[in-house]
Amino acid sequence: MKKIVECVPNFSEGRDKQKINDIVKYISSVSGVTILDVDSGEDTNRTVVTIIGEPEIIVEAAYQGIKYASEILDMSQHTGTHPRIGATDVCPFVPITNVSYDECIELSKQLGERVGNELGIPIYLYEKSAQNDYRTKLPDIRKGEYEGLENKLKDPRWKPDFGPTKFHKKAGATIIGCREFLIAYNINLNTKDHRLATDIAFELREAGRSKRIPNPKSKNLLDGEIIRHQNGKPVKVPGMFKDLKGIGWYVDEFNQAQISINFNNYKVSTIHDVFDAACKLAEDRGVRVTGSELVGLIPLEPLVMAGKYFLKKQNRSIGVPISDIVECAVQSLGLNDVTDFIPKEKIIDYAVEKDDRKLMSMSGKDFIEELSTNSPAPGGGSVAALLGALGAGLSSMVAALTHEKKEMFDRKPEMDEIGVEAQILKDQLVELVDEDTNAFNSVMNANRLPANTEDEQKRKVEAIETANKYAIEVPMKTAELCIKVLKLSNMLVKKGNPNSVSDAGVSAEVAFAGVSGAYMNVLINLTGIDDNGYVKIKRKAIDDLLLEAKTLRKSVFIKTIKIIES
Repeated sequence: MKKIVECVPNFSEGRDKQKINDIVKYISSVSGVTILDVDSGEDTNRTVVTIIGEPEIIVEAAYQGIKYASEILDMSQHTGTHPRIGATDVCPFVPITNVSYDECIELSKQLGERVGNELGIPIYLYEKSAQNDYRTKLPDIRKGEYEGLENKLKDPRWKPDFGPTKFHKKAGATIIGCREFLIAYNINLNTKDHRLATDIAFELREAGRSKRIPNPKSKNLLDGEIIRHQNGKPVKVPGMFKDLKGIGWYVDEFNQAQISINFNNYKVSTIHDVFDAACKLAEDRGVRVTGSELVGLIPLEPLVMAGKYFLKKQNRSIGVPISDIVECAVQSLGLNDVTDFIPKEKIIDYAVEKDDRKLMSMSGKDFIEELSTNSPAPGGGSVAALLGALGAGLSSMVAALTHEKKEMFDRKPEMDEIGVEAQILKDQLVELVDEDTNAFNSVMNANRLPANTEDEQKRKVEAIETANKYAIEVPMKTAELCIKVLKLSNMLVKKGNPNSVSDAGVSAEVAFAGVSGAYMNVLINLTGIDDNGYVKIKRKAIDDLLLEAKTLRKSVFIKTIKIIES
């Protein structure tokens, strides 16, 4: 498995399209790097570029972007609403696939050292890469911003981790490090008053705010008098959410104020909880949340978490396809409020995935047409997996229909569990439709290997044995999953919506056909295995699965007919 790292350099330019495009061109000139997203803001005068690639590639791509930005951007002329310290303000590394935090820390140091030495730009390490506790947080390093950087560099406490202490007038400084997956998120308000957005942001963010005496003439706490300790320092009140940063600003482009939020850990403080809290705080101040906006990309998980949360609030089933869950999250959070939210472009899991599911990307008609040709693949194994997936889909449907029935309110939690499991089984079996064909092709490829020498003959025999075992394991998995579908069907016949009992019965029938088909595929592939011990184990396992499937199918059929005829 490849190592995949995400890098999100933030450039202090959001207005000059030509400069932005040129920076992106320099980044993309590095072979193997993928540009996932380019998000520019005129008011912030900032562009966030999201790239992924293997470790060495991503470091080179980031360097090229930083280098070119230092040549064409002049921080002495820069203005914008977003805090910044340099032409490339911050450049974080985030582990995505098969990469540890320690590896990303090392990448950040490699880049920092190179940029500092070769480009003469002061470099500060932050978050997990930080060498000093007081330099961990981004706002602490940015304090004073670009305008205060020259004096900051004279302070020994703020000696850069890499590069010179000399002030770089054009490029400023750059902050580099390894961090958790950060979600940049803006909540939109129906007001132009950025102070109201700031007031709400202070309530939400972990750092909280200075305690104030409420002003009876204003709903904005910022208008109240600060309460201080005897030493004159403000009394601090912590905010509502951990690992959350927030500020308020006005966006001229949208003609409204926004609460700008960074989630440092979306599992600790969830998007949906923060959104709901912002809605309540806004209402308390006489304004309304109109929607929200994601800057850059977001993992699938927090949107699934949000979608399930809102589905439950709406008293709807969560046992639905992931696409429906995501759609619920998008609608509930108002992610289409100011810009179009396109899942394939904004959700990182979708943006990086390559759809290798040749068969399952076909229409039903095209699949059947392909099946009916003289090609041996797809064949019975793929059809068996498809039958199981169809059974799982039917089980999910029955669970959802039961969940919606008001007379069965007490069964909602159980139906949710069944629906969720059915969706998981459906997705797994869909993957096996193509996997079975891949397994068959592996056997064919192994049989085509040359066998002209003794070594080649040995390698060919080993390859055929390995491929045949692979071709056995796939239908074995199909059978195992279809058994689980049968068990769900059995539960649904007993506890599901009686008006849909025939659908539960059909679910069992097609799932049983999936087991039977998988059984035959296991047996025919066992004939190509010389390992008698392996053959014996697999034959017993598949025989046991078929026997269990027969028992479950009979039980479901009898119960289904009884309910229909009662």
